[in-house]
Parts: sequence; C-alpha cells; structure tokens
Amino acid sequence: MPSPDSLDSPGSPVTADALLRGVAANRAAPSDVLLRLLAPEAKPARVDLCERRPLPDDVVEAAITHPEPGVRRAIARNRYVPVEIRSRLVHDPLDFVRVALAAGPRPRHSRTVPLPDEALVALLCAQDDPDRGGILTADEIRQELGFSCQIPQAFSLRTVDHPHPRIRAHAAGSWQFLTPAQREALLADPDETVRERARREASRLDPATLDARFHRPDLSERDRRTLLWMYAASDTVAEYCFTEDPGCLPALAASPYTPAHVVGRLARHPDPALRRHVAERIDVPAELLAELAADPDPSVRTRALAHPFPRTRAQAAVIRSVLADDPAELGPIGAGAVAEPDWYLAGAVSELPSLRRAAATWPGLPAHLVERLANDPDAGVRHLLAYHHPLAPPRTVLAAFLASPAQRAYLRTLPTLPRTGLQHLLGHEDPEVRALAAADPSLDHAPVGLLTDPDERVRRAAATNPLLPPDVLDALLTDPALAEAAAANPALTAKRLHGLLDLAGLP
Repeated sequence: MPSPDSLDSPGSPVTADALLRGVAANRAAPSDVLLRLLAPEAKPARVDLCERRPLPDDVVEAAITHPEPGVRRAIARNRYVPVEIRSRLVHDPLDFVRVALAAGPRPRHSRTVPLPDEALVALLCAQDDPDRGGILTADEIRQELGFSCQIPQAFSLRTVDHPHPRIRAHAAGSWQFLTPAQREALLADPDETVRERARREASRLDPATLDARFHRPDLSERDRRTLLWMYAASDTVAEYCFTEDPGCLPALAASPYTPAHVVGRLARHPDPALRRHVAERIDVPAELLAELAADPDPSVRTRALAHPFPRTRAQAAVIRSVLADDPAELGPIGAGAVAEPDWYLAGAVSELPSLRRAAATWPGLPAHLVERLANDPDAGVRHLLAYHHPLAPPRTVLAAFLASPAQRAYLRTLPTLPRTGLQHLLGHEDPEVRALAAADPSLDHAPVGLLTDPDERVRRAAATNPLLPPDVLDALLTDPALAEAAAANPALTAKRLHGLLDLAGLP
C-alpha cells in the first residue's frame, strides 16, 4: 500500500483523489465508509459516490440532507435513488440543486420515471425569490424540466382545471389532446396568462398563422421545418413545399397539423421516406392505410401493417421507436411512449415482429410472455426485452450486450446483466467484452494475465476482481494507473477501505 508520505509528496505516484474515487465506487463498501466520503475533503469523489451508483438508505438520507449543495445536486441526478426521495429536493434553497432535479437523472438513456405531481406543481409554479440569490431563474429551471421527459402527458390532462393558473397554462400546451369543452374553458379562463397560452395554442390550427410567418426572408429551411411541425399548413404553403422547397416535405408529412388532402398527396409521393412518415400517422384514413400496406417499399408496408386501427399517439410513438432494419440500432425507448396494457399483451403474440418488438418494451409484461419473447426469432425483440424488462433472462441481456456496443453503457446499469459465468469471454476480441469478463468473481482463476491487457478498460476491470491474490492487490494499490480500480475491489475489507481513506487524508 502507498504510505501517507508518498501521497503527500510532489509527483506522488498514487494520488489521494484516485483512492477517494476508487473507494467511492466500491460496491462492497459499507455505510460507515461511504459516509466518510461525504466530507468536504472528499469532493473529488462526489460524483462517483452520489451520482453514479446505488447507495444504502442511510447514505442517501445523509446526502439528501447534506449541508453542501454539491452533494445534494449530485444525489438529485442519481438514477438509482427512487424519484420520491429525490423529489424532496424540489424546495432546496439552491437553484443548482433544483435544476439538477428538474433536469432528471444522468445519464439519460432509458425511460425516465416521472416526478410526482406535487414536485411537478412546485417546479411549474415556482417564482423567483430575490432573497435566495442564485444564477438560474424559475423559468430556466422550468425549461430544463420540460426537456427532461419527467412530465407525463397524463399530468397535463388531469390538471387542466387545476386551481393554479400556471398549471392550467401548462395544460393548455397539450391542446391537441384536450376536448372541445376543455379548450373553451381555457380560452375563457379568468387568468389572462392562461387565456393567452390557450389562444396561442389554438392559433396552431389556423393556417393563417403559418402563412404570416413562413415566407419571411430571414428564415432558414430548418426554421421552416420547425414551423411546419408546429402549425397547420395552408394549401399555399404546402404547394410551396412540393414545388420550391422539397426539403420541408418530411416535416409536412409528419406534422400532426397537416391537412388530410395534403397527407393523401404525400402518401403517393415517389419518395418512400415520405410514405413512411404517412404510414406512421394516427390519422390516416383506412383506405389510404390499405394502399400503404401494399406499398412496393417494405419499410412502408411494415409501418402500415404494424399499426392497424384504432391508433393512439402512444402506440404510434412506441412503433416509431422499435422499427429499425438493424437490431443493433435499437435502444431503450424514451419516456412518454407508454401505451395500454392490452395492446402490449396482444402484440406479444402477434405474427408481426414489429408488434412483438413493441410488446418487449413494456416492463409489465407477464413472465410467460417474457419467456416467449426471450426466444423470439427476431433479434430486435430479444434486444428490446433485454433493455426494458426486469425479468429478461440473463442470457438475453448478455446477448444484447455482445451484439449492441452502442447500448453497453446502459446495459451495465442493469442488475440483469450477468456478472458471473463469463469465463468463455475472457479471450473475446472486443475489449469491452473482455472487461466485463475480467471482473467476474466466479472465474476459474484470478485474471492476473489481464492486468497487462493492451486495453486500459480491461486492465482496470481485472484490478477490481476479488479473486486477485492479496499481494497482487497490494501492489496494484501502489500502481498510479490501477490504484483507483484496485480501491474499488470488493475484496477489500471495511478496515482496509478506512485505511485508504486515512491515507488520502480524509477525516
């Protein structure tokens, strides 16, 4: 082990920061070790401890109530901490803590669990307090919340008559989903802010609104595409897109505001990409959908056949998320795309791979259907099951890890990814796969040979393997390149971990 003198000396081969970060990442570290890392002197390990790993309940509680805002900010981003616990920070006095909660857990690579209604109301209704100070305004924090996928569509629909005008104004943003009676109520709301938001949303359905903006000379094609997505297009604007600016046609084909006769014209356009957009819409007439189901392009047919009537927006969102020619391109689908349970149940036994893929994204699928989809002939079904379902067999999750490098960062966060039984992967050509196997505590022998692997990730993973002989582990704790990984080795006892913190100068 390094000596205290070596850690304090200039040019020390092993830094205190490396030991702090390693201990913070050690999954076997008990609470008393982790609680020491909440000291101000352990700031270099703050993100590793509070943001990137599961924590015991007492450590979570200490972090949530910690006097240092940096600790509270990090725990607000921890994807492993239940949302009900993190949402206690909604009234934190520091803006950087509140914005971390509003922005949601990091990294964001799967369905995001919505914040509780009480927290959403608090953030949406917050006002700036001059006495608090800070850099971020309440509006800026609300913008982060809006991008975070933590506000479910259902929240807007059930709060359209909320007593607070800010919440009613927010609900007006779901104008497409509101009933005529709800729209009329918002247009006649006693609060001017709500009425203005309602008028602005209603104007999206008036083609004159787009006509007044679309041909401004300062607009780029990107700006025009955005406008087409946000507002109903007149025949004049649509004709301009067809004849003068075909780059805008994809936005016209996908926009929920595009008139039916323009949608019909796009459905027969020679570009299959435009026909694909039309086939994904929820408002395609039955006879037009039948045409698209017989389209010469297989990707158009797939989209038309996968989604018979009646269609809902949630179903359409799921379908769009699971269609890819290469299963390796599929990943966890985003928040908000959650359809009805019966639809998923029917999809799980469908003859169409696209509907089985959709079913595989539902975490509520019962065990017998999970087993059925785990043996599905379509690799996309199996991969999506691995990403989304807590009962996905470990063999299925491991197969997804091997086949989809882009999703490995997410898969490593799942408890269903096998960490044992990986002996056969020690010689794999892919270093990320070798690294997974190198940390396996069930190997036939300690992976000492992998400590000199050409890839740093493999060397670091091998240094965390609890099978390493004690003398090898002691040597690694003095190795500048591997001391951090060695400090994360679960074979280290609580006494040894406390000793490393002592060496790092931690109180």
